Amino acid sequence: MSGAVIYGGLMFLGFAGGIAVGAGVIALFIVLDMIPRLAQITRTFDKVHWYEGAMVSGSFIGTIADFWNWKIAGPWLFSGVVGLFNGIFIGMLAAALTEVLNVLPIIAKRLHMQRYLFGLLLAMVFGKVAGSLFEWFIYNP
Repeated sequence: MSGAVIYGGLMFLGFAGGIAVGAGVIALFIVLDMIPRLAQITRTFDKVHWYEGAMVSGSFIGTIADFWNWKIAGPWLFSGVVGLFNGIFIGMLAAALTEVLNVLPIIAKRLHMQRYLFGLLLAMVFGKVAGSLFEWFIYNP
């Protein structure tokens, strides 16, 4: 009986963790205002539901592919198309993040942290670099 309780608890924790991460990703997309901005740039406001569905479907399929280590063999052209779409997504995410960085000086001013703004930005940069180096060289060599 205790094995079933432990297994059920692990399933619950995994499910709860997945919901937390998913909610964080959705919150990031909402804060960055990616979908409405994409619809504004492309003048396709009537297709917003398609964009949302594509993001949810892509997240779901990507999660399943990661869990089960899917490998797709195909011609080099297919890999190029997938790489192009990944690059477009990363570029849009980077552009949205640069718009968010404009918010940092405003927040620093309201919180009376203008003196510490440079240190805050350096902490963000060094934290990202340290996390990436840890993942590349220690966690996943």
